Amino acid sequence: MISSNSGHERGVFAVYPYRSACPQSVWAQLIAEAWSEIFLAGYTNYFLWLEQPALPRTLRRKAEAGCRVRVLLGDPGSETTSRRERIEGAALTVSARIRITLAHLAELADAEGIEARFSALDDGPNHIGLSVFRFDEHALVTPHLARTVGHDSPMMHIRRSEEDGMFGRFAEHVEELWSRGTAIRAAA
Repeated sequence: MISSNSGHERGVFAVYPYRSACPQSVWAQLIAEAWSEIFLAGYTNYFLWLEQPALPRTLRRKAEAGCRVRVLLGDPGSETTSRRERIEGAALTVSARIRITLAHLAELADAEGIEARFSALDDGPNHIGLSVFRFDEHALVTPHLARTVGHDSPMMHIRRSEEDGMFGRFAEHVEELWSRGTAIRAAA
């Protein structure tokens, strides 16, 4: 018999069949308890601004208290974004969702400790297929299924439990994307 709390699986805290099945309270708690790092590396991050009341104010307070806050987005004008829009066929397009996030980020343009980047054009396919939201030693990870919008894709809540475990691998993935990304200017 295989135990779900042994070996590498110790890092898996919860699994949801859909990102939308994760309670908003989980997101709120992870954001509230993060003290050193919040890294929102979804391709659009759109849903967070809708589901988390006063998110701009919360992120500003976190940054003022010394928490590093980073946001990694897909480029709304990229071919990766256009291709995904054709695949999804959703009325609220991927580029529109990114632009909504950019409008919220513009509210934080003067905040110290909050950084935002677009993933590099070559990294677009790697970014759009996997969203990683990091809160200190916890992460919410969504592998995006073909032809499915983010809220309909599965999600894992993982936490750092060992060196070179799942948490570390996903954290390295988004750090690599971040390292090649380009800064978003307030007027973007």
